[in-house]
Amino acid sequence: MTPEQREQIVSLLWPEGVKSKFGVWAILDCARDPKIYLALLESRLEFRCLYSGKLPRALEMVAPQLVELFPDSRLTARLLDDGWSNAWGVFLKIEDASNLRHHLRKFLKVQDESGRALLFRYYDPRVMRTYLPTCTPVELDFVFGPVAQWLTESADGAALEQFERSKGVLRQARLPLLA
Repeated sequence: MTPEQREQIVSLLWPEGVKSKFGVWAILDCARDPKIYLALLESRLEFRCLYSGKLPRALEMVAPQLVELFPDSRLTARLLDDGWSNAWGVFLKIEDASNLRHHLRKFLKVQDESGRALLFRYYDPRVMRTYLPTCTPVELDFVFGPVAQWLTESADGAALEQFERSKGVLRQARLPLLA
């Protein structure tokens, strides 16, 4: 990723001159690369595991982690520089994050047709951008909950994919990055 592309994504997530009521958060899939958990530790930002309870350190290091991002943080730059096109996680915008972790935990587990419980890795951008367009209006309401937007890297890494719901309908925009 070029510095210009990084700045473009930052300006898409935090539009300059626009006072936004939305915070930008990321769910990072630490199982994708050991560098992700290390980057979280080095960031000195507060992050929370989406799994509950006391976890063995080895599991916590590969679990999905929730963190609020800021436009000028080292973590944001590192996620974009090292993680873009590597499916490190998804971004979301939300106005009130007080119940965000609780909401996101609701769909970590799903059931298959036979009733068997499975982990749903929706925080993998490859999964999220494939899953959202298949959702019914009821499912969209459930997945979005308090989330205003879900954002992912595109499959080719050449764009930021933005997903919003409006009156039960999914609206998707592809925001191309500079070449």
